[in-house]
Amino acid sequence: MHFDSKDLTYDQLVHLYKSLLLPRVIEEKMLVLLRQGKISKWFSGIGQEAIAVGVTQALDEDEWILPLHRNLGVFTSRHMPLHKLLMQWQGNQSGYSKGRERSFHFGNAQHHICGMISHLGPQLGIADGIALAHKLRKEDKVVVVFTGEGGTSEGDFHEAVNVAAVWDLPVIFVIENNGYALSTPVNEQYRCEALVEKARGYGIDGVKIDGNNILNVYDTIKGVKKYCLEYQRPYLVECATFRMRGHEEASGTKYVPPYLFEVWDIKDPIKNFEQFLLSKQVLSKEEIDAIHQDLKDYVDVECNIGFNAKPMYVDTGRELRDVYAENKVDVRGMQYDEENPAAAGPVKEQRFIDAIKEGLHQSMQQHADLILMGQDIAEYGGVFKITEGFVEEFGKDRVRNTPLCESAILGAALGLNIQGYRSMIEMQFADFVTMGFTQIVNNLAKIHYRWGQSANVVIRMPCGAGVGAGPFHSQTNEAWFIHTPGLKVVYPSTPADAKGLLIAAINDPNPVLFFEHKALYRSVHGNVPEGYYETEIGKARHVRSGDDCSIITYGQGVIWAEDYAAHHSEISIDILDLRTLLPLDYDAIKAAVGRTGRVLVLHEDTMTGGLGGEIAAWVGEHCFELLDAPVLRCASLDTPVPFNTELENNFLAKARLHETVVKLLKY
Repeated sequence: MHFDSKDLTYDQLVHLYKSLLLPRVIEEKMLVLLRQGKISKWFSGIGQEAIAVGVTQALDEDEWILPLHRNLGVFTSRHMPLHKLLMQWQGNQSGYSKGRERSFHFGNAQHHICGMISHLGPQLGIADGIALAHKLRKEDKVVVVFTGEGGTSEGDFHEAVNVAAVWDLPVIFVIENNGYALSTPVNEQYRCEALVEKARGYGIDGVKIDGNNILNVYDTIKGVKKYCLEYQRPYLVECATFRMRGHEEASGTKYVPPYLFEVWDIKDPIKNFEQFLLSKQVLSKEEIDAIHQDLKDYVDVECNIGFNAKPMYVDTGRELRDVYAENKVDVRGMQYDEENPAAAGPVKEQRFIDAIKEGLHQSMQQHADLILMGQDIAEYGGVFKITEGFVEEFGKDRVRNTPLCESAILGAALGLNIQGYRSMIEMQFADFVTMGFTQIVNNLAKIHYRWGQSANVVIRMPCGAGVGAGPFHSQTNEAWFIHTPGLKVVYPSTPADAKGLLIAAINDPNPVLFFEHKALYRSVHGNVPEGYYETEIGKARHVRSGDDCSIITYGQGVIWAEDYAAHHSEISIDILDLRTLLPLDYDAIKAAVGRTGRVLVLHEDTMTGGLGGEIAAWVGEHCFELLDAPVLRCASLDTPVPFNTELENNFLAKARLHETVVKLLKY
C-alpha cells in the first residue's frame, strides 16, 4: 500500500493515526461487551475505518455529514464523548435519542451529523437539501453523505444524485464498497465494472480510490471539496474496502469465501498506516504502543461512566409530548374566529383555489426562508395554476421546478429545515405521494421524536374524486398518514379555512400534509379575510346545529352534508367539520355526539381502514352513554376510483348518504 503524506506535518500525521485507531479500539471493546450482554447489537466497521475517519478529518467541523451505521469514525472524529455514545448504544435515556433509537440511527445538530434511518437511501436526498441551503446563503460549505454499494441499487440514490447534478449542489456522495450488502455480493447488485461509472450518467465527475488508505481518502476528499466549492457541483467518490466482520455480529460471515479475509487482512488500514509511520520515523514502536494503551485507558474510563448512567425513567406524558416539536414561531397570523371573521380584517369573496394561492403568497412575503418545490410549479404555475406568477415575483431560487423524483425532493425539504429553512412541496396529485412515502412516514414524521430535529415541511396534496380523473388522479388518501405519529394532517372544506390552515401549516415546525380537494377548487366560494391569519390546527368547526343526528365529516363531505341538510329540512342535522384529521379534536367530537345522540361519520375515502372506523371506535369507547344508536359510517366503495362518470358517482359516499341517514334515524 503506497502512502503519500504530501505536505502533512508530523502533528497532522499523528492526529490522523490516533483518529484512525480510536474507532478500532472502541470496536474491540464493544465486541467484548456484546459477548457479555452489556450491549444488544453491533454493526462492525473493522477494516473500513479509514473512510469514515479520512472523510471527516478532511471537512470543517461545521460541515454536515450523513453517515451510516458502520461509520463510528465519523462520530469519534467529531469529538462526540464515548460515554454518551455508549448510553446511546444501550438505549439509555441519557443517550443522544433518549433511548428511542438504536446504534447510529440518530443525529446531532451541534456536531453537524444527520442520523440515518434503516431504509438507507432516503438520507441521500437530505444531503441535497442541506447543500441547497448553503447555496442559497452563498456559504462555502460542502455536504458529505455515505451510502453502501447496496444502497446504490435503491431509487433514492438515482434521485438524489440527479437532483444534486441538476441543481448544481456541492454534495460529495461517498460509496463504501465493501463487497457485500449484508450477504449479497456485488455481482448480484450491479453489472458495471465500478460504481463510479454511474457518475457519468448524471453528468458529474467521480473517482474510485483505495478506501483503506487513510491518506488517499483524506487527500481525495480535500481535493474534491475544493472542486465542489469552486464549480458548485456534486461529486461521486467510490471507496474500495472490505468488512472484516458480519453485517452485524449475529449474521456471521459464512457467506464470504475465507481467502478474502486473508487478502484484505494484508490491506488492513491501521496496520499499513502504522508501518508507514514507522518507516518514515514519524512514530517509534514504543510510541505506537503508548498510543494504543492511552486509547484503551480512555475507552475503559468512558465505559465506566457510560455504564453508570441513571436507569431509564419512563414518562408517558413526555413520550407523547415529544412526538411533535413545539411551535415557537415568532411571526404568526392572527387566529381566525368563525364567529367573528371581520376580526382578521376586511373580507372578500374568494374561490377555494384563490384562497390557497393567497395564503401561499402571503406566506412567501412573510417568510424569506420559505422555499417552494414541485413539478412544473415555476413558470408553468403548477397544473392547477396555484403558483402562477410566483417565479416572477420571488425568483427561481425560491420557486423551484423539480425533476420527477418525489422522494429526493421530500428529503431535500428536510435538509433545508435542518439548515433553518421552511418549505412547501406540491404533489402534483396526492396519488403520486406514494413515490415519497418512506420520506414522509419514516424521516419527516419520526425525526423530532428520534433526536429532536424539527421538520418544517408542508406537503400540498391535491386530491379527490368527482372530476372524472380515474384511479391514479382521484384518491383521497389521508388514511395512509393519520396512522403515523409525528405527522399533522389537515383537510379544509371552505376558502377561509384553506387559507388559514395553509398559513398555520407553514408556521408549524412539524410536517403537515395539506389535503385540498380538486373538486372544491373552483366550485366553492366564501368570504375570506384579506389579512395574514391562521386557522388553528387541531380544532374542528361546528358548521350547523341540529337535534336529530350529527354528521361528522371533512373536506368534500362537508359540502355533501350541507347540501343534504338543505334539501331535507324535515331532518334537524348537526354538522361537524373536523378540518384537522391528525391530531383530532376529540372534545368537538364528543360535543357533537352529545348534541344528538346519533352519529354518522361521512368521508370520501373508502370504507375499510378509513378515518370513520377510528372515530366510531373512539365514540363507542368514550361516549357510549351519550349514544341512542350505533355509530354509522358512510364512505366510498372499497374499489379503486373508476373513470366512468356513472361508475364514479356510484363509487362515492354521497350515493349512499340518504340511506345511511334513514337507517340511523330508524334506531
